[in-house]
Amino acid sequence: MPYTGCMQRMSQLFTRTLKEVSADEVAANARLLVRGGFVHKVMAGVYAYLPLGLRVLKKIEGIIREEMNALGAQELLLTALQDPAPWKKTGRWSDEAIDIWFKTQSGDVVVGLANTHEEPLTRMLTHHIASYKDLPFSAYQFQTKFRNEPRAKSGLLRAREFMMKDLYSFSRTAQEHEAFYEKAKDAYRTIFDRVGIGESTYITYASGGTFSAFSHEFQTVCEAGEDIIYIEEERRVAVNKEVASDDVLRELGLKRENLREAKAIEVGNIFSLGTRFSEPLELLYADEKGDKRPVIMGSYGIGPGRVIGTAVELRHDERGIRWPAAIAPYDAHVIMLDSKEREAEDLIARLEQEGIDALYDDRLEKQAGEKFADADLIGIPWRIVVSKRTVEKGMVEIKQRISKDSSLIEVQNVKIKMQNDNIKF
Repeated sequence: MPYTGCMQRMSQLFTRTLKEVSADEVAANARLLVRGGFVHKVMAGVYAYLPLGLRVLKKIEGIIREEMNALGAQELLLTALQDPAPWKKTGRWSDEAIDIWFKTQSGDVVVGLANTHEEPLTRMLTHHIASYKDLPFSAYQFQTKFRNEPRAKSGLLRAREFMMKDLYSFSRTAQEHEAFYEKAKDAYRTIFDRVGIGESTYITYASGGTFSAFSHEFQTVCEAGEDIIYIEEERRVAVNKEVASDDVLRELGLKRENLREAKAIEVGNIFSLGTRFSEPLELLYADEKGDKRPVIMGSYGIGPGRVIGTAVELRHDERGIRWPAAIAPYDAHVIMLDSKEREAEDLIARLEQEGIDALYDDRLEKQAGEKFADADLIGIPWRIVVSKRTVEKGMVEIKQRISKDSSLIEVQNVKIKMQNDNIKF
């Protein structure tokens, strides 16, 4: 009986793998994501997500969404087009204050393309927060941000248009804010563990600016990184080079001789904002005595696209990408050889029933070597081959992307094999 499911056939995937990319793509994540058909470069710092890349992006968004919801935050979606009014009130509209604005004309009015959303959300909440009973409150979104980055390079690591998850918290007191801040910090640790880069990611003390003594960055150690951090392994904390003075190290109880220097990629950050935005935008609440007080705020960001670029920078070899299982576009890559379409489709139907998503290489014009090379480039955690040899033995050939060795196993044992080797799906 022919397969009637909704498998993704590579013969029908409109993107194609490439042997080479433009010489101006110097970052490994840019070269491999373009070659593998995950993204398409539109211009410097601007990338379109193709079907495979979008699946990775959505998996990361799903993990982040689960952790944000667990915090009790509510999801919304704010506008990209920005009214200048609230930005002028906070002093952040001028190009001198923020030099990465994209601005455009709308009739007689100049409007901005959002680079962050503290101002518009704070102003909107003046219509919804009036009493201490309305607090605490937190909200988050997945929203496209626009930043006129003068050094747009490094693929998804430094872009002019990119997706961001930004979370904002609104509290009555500093103590209430700090309690939420610590929970958010823990949620971020969990997110980076779940997406597969947690072992290389350190909570890093950075400048708090005018808001607090410190902010916290989540820095992933990687040679492709543009930041320099100093790591204390025992406590799994780090200090950004920009603030790593003797006074700061003394305040944090760190000894310079115990720190190691490393290059790193900033994949997330969290800030205490205090009343920096609530006061000029008059986001006030009435306390139990009826006195008006400014709301205490916090801001928490993660760039899902930057997580993708970081994962690729960390996990690739000379053949291609090696995706962490949790964010791979598919759980398995089924390769059909020797015209064994029916057997391959029967296998995929079984895998789907067992909760395993598979990309199906059904291309008849490609030789085995070309299919294997494409599988290595795309980097799905498991490769399963259905061929004349495997069919004659009543088995399939299975191999992990991170391994050189393959094995023959019976079809009914595929899921068990994947589970026993600690690949989550």
